[in-house]
Amino acid sequence: MNEPRPTFPSSIASARVEALVAELPLRAKLAQLVGLWAAAKRAGETMAPMQETLQADQVNFERFAEAGLGQFTRHYGTRPIAAAEGVAQLEERQAYLHGRTGIRATVHEECLTGVLALGATTYPTPLAWGASFDPDLVGRMARRIGADLRSLGVHQGLAPVLDVVRDARWGRVEECISEDPWLVASVGTAYVAGVEAEGVVSTLKHFVGYSSSRGGQNHGPVGIGRRELAEVFLPPFELAIREGGARSVMNSYTEVDGVPVAADPDLLTGILRDDWGFEGTVVADYFAVTFLERMHAVARSLGEAAALALAAGIDVELPTGSAYLEPLAELVESGAVDEALVDRALRRVLAQKEQLGLLDAPEPLDPAVDLDSAANREVAALLAEESLVLLRNDGVLPLSAPARIALVGPNAFAADSLLGCYSFANHVLPHHPDHDPGVVIATVAEALAAEFPAAEIVAERGCDVMSSNASGIPAAVAAAGSAELAVVVVGDQSGMFGKGTSGEGCDTADLQLPGLQRRLVEEVLDTGTPVVLVLVTGRPYILDGLAERAAAVVQAFLPGQEGGAAIAGLLSGRVMPSGRLPVGIPAATTLQPSGYLHPVLGGKTPMSSADPTPAFPFGFGLTYTTFEHGPVTASEDVPTDGTVQLEFDVRNTGDRDGTEVVQVYAHDPVASVSRPVRWLVAHGRVSVPAEGAVRVRATVTCAAFSLIARSGERVVEPGTIRLIVARDAAAEGQHVDVELTGPVVPARYPGAAGRVAAAV
Repeated sequence: MNEPRPTFPSSIASARVEALVAELPLRAKLAQLVGLWAAAKRAGETMAPMQETLQADQVNFERFAEAGLGQFTRHYGTRPIAAAEGVAQLEERQAYLHGRTGIRATVHEECLTGVLALGATTYPTPLAWGASFDPDLVGRMARRIGADLRSLGVHQGLAPVLDVVRDARWGRVEECISEDPWLVASVGTAYVAGVEAEGVVSTLKHFVGYSSSRGGQNHGPVGIGRRELAEVFLPPFELAIREGGARSVMNSYTEVDGVPVAADPDLLTGILRDDWGFEGTVVADYFAVTFLERMHAVARSLGEAAALALAAGIDVELPTGSAYLEPLAELVESGAVDEALVDRALRRVLAQKEQLGLLDAPEPLDPAVDLDSAANREVAALLAEESLVLLRNDGVLPLSAPARIALVGPNAFAADSLLGCYSFANHVLPHHPDHDPGVVIATVAEALAAEFPAAEIVAERGCDVMSSNASGIPAAVAAAGSAELAVVVVGDQSGMFGKGTSGEGCDTADLQLPGLQRRLVEEVLDTGTPVVLVLVTGRPYILDGLAERAAAVVQAFLPGQEGGAAIAGLLSGRVMPSGRLPVGIPAATTLQPSGYLHPVLGGKTPMSSADPTPAFPFGFGLTYTTFEHGPVTASEDVPTDGTVQLEFDVRNTGDRDGTEVVQVYAHDPVASVSRPVRWLVAHGRVSVPAEGAVRVRATVTCAAFSLIARSGERVVEPGTIRLIVARDAAAEGQHVDVELTGPVVPARYPGAAGRVAAAV
């Protein structure tokens, strides 16, 4: 996590804040608890289905902000606006608010793959962060993002997504880091710490359980139990708050066991604040408060919806004030809602504004903002390179100066196919199709031509990602048949609400490649020409019948604007593959939901004809060299509240320098409740020279072996724990047994446990 984040004053209200709470009239209080989507410019606009249509007074700044304003909603991330123009407009409006009320508005923006603004660097998606297994690099990226947000006058970033992948059919898999909660926690916390280190509030999404919706359907109900919630979904949020210093949390749209999260005080107040001591703000996901009436049907009016959300612990309604303004005011004035609940939320909001300097006069911003700097691109390129996963290689890679390459597939020629759904190009520009994206993004085709300037490259798209038009396939097959090698680049087009094959609201009933792409790949393979299959996707797809026939397979999880060059570099050997799968690649028989974190009865057993075994497991990835792990040593007896130190050698048995992603798993043979067959407890990237060896030390606190007991408490039990150093979640690896001694002890989520370091 690079540099320590700065410490901020406690959000316990100061005398200054208490004075404001006491003196503000009700409607001025409520104005501080809502957002304004002024950037929408006109009434009638909405960014997604099922969201209410914005009314005129919800986009008109002067009318809406007469009594003050809590937040500006997506000032930069709604329409193409040059940074200098956006800065000037924001300064004018903030000066107006300060002069009128003495309280400026918090400005929030999306920042999942970089700042959602015209001309800003677009980094790889979170699934690619997970594939890198590199929290430090993700932290570096986050600091770049935080600094860019701050330069624009933005105070709060709506990221990261800490949902744990459970069902690959869910469209928002690309926004998640991994199927493993510890990988989500370590990488996500690094992102949070990086943003917060720049003085920008990081908002954790989506609290909690969102990714476990039935059938992988967006906004679908969640039926998980409290143990699964505590074991799988809560830990990343807890770590990001306790160690990352996150100062904001956004609720999940879903309902868990019939209770909408936006109206659940047990989650938003009991766990978040009472158990974890969170002192920041809870903000509503867009329109989540109104959804309590319109989608969940637990409120008869917007006022009732506001009362439920406020009592549960949602401090700020976003993106507008549909429920928290007049509907809530009427209930407070009638005595139906206690004004003390309004004051509770207001106290938190104003305390955070005081931290951010928003109770003081503004300092001028520099309009000369470079959102796509060379430093940004350097980090984006490195993360793209580290995130690429080599799934198969029969020796064809790296390529040795091929004379004629057939380049086939839709994702070889579309720059936006490299980007996620929360990139400016895919999130905003579809509403403004004639506008330039403001950054230069090389396609895979352009990058491959630059990487192999002497090669003749015959380019044929073959088909589009989503189209049923097969007219281009014969030409693509002919090109492949006449070439020395075929590079076939297929996958997703990220979008929103059915306008893509991956992304928010782009759920799928099956995991075959979209459209005609599987047919395209099969017909190219039938030519007998060696095929390098490159998958540029936001989720894992079934590759049965394709991967085995290809000479090589490369998985890229929407690697961002530098992704084309990274892919070309991996094919040439300029980039050494080092990514590992953050989610398993399913086989045709793999059921959904899936994942390696299952007990014995969740795997292949004689009790069922189904075989959920993935084609490629979590943590899998090849490189252009080979590694061996030596025997693992550790103390035989460790107290249940102690720490385990493991040591082992990692040897590079090839002739190229390389990076091994060390993975340490735990297995609990006998426990008081059913446990996963194995789970990740430590990971780290270790560079090893060709034909050299490095001694590695892994430190794991016993809290990493904790479980949720029948009592509902997290505890560490005495007994045997097997620690396994393996190249992926399915590999046999090297193991050592450790005896945990002493009594059952209470535990907190492991936090700093699971660190791997190379010992000189």
